[in-house]
Amino acid sequence: MAKKKTGVDFEQSLGALQALVERLESGELTLEDSLVAFEQGVALTRECQSALTHAEQRIQQLIEKQGEPAIVPFDGEPE
Repeated sequence: MAKKKTGVDFEQSLGALQALVERLESGELTLEDSLVAFEQGVALTRECQSALTHAEQRIQQLIEKQGEPAIVPFDGEPE
C-alpha cells in the first residue's frame, strides 16, 4: 500500500515557484503584488528545501554501513 502524502507535493511547489518567478520577471506586477509574490516565493522555497532535506535524510537512513551512515556516489561504487 502506498504511503499517504502529507503537505504539498515537491513538484507542485517547484512549479508554483517557477510560475511566480516568471510573473516577477515579467515586470508587469505592481510593487505590492511583487511583494506578495515574493513572500509566497519565500514560503515555497522553504517547502521545497524542507522536502529535499527530508529526502536526503531518508536516503541516509537507507544507506547504512555497519550502523554508520555512509555516503555512496550515485554510480553505486563505494568511495
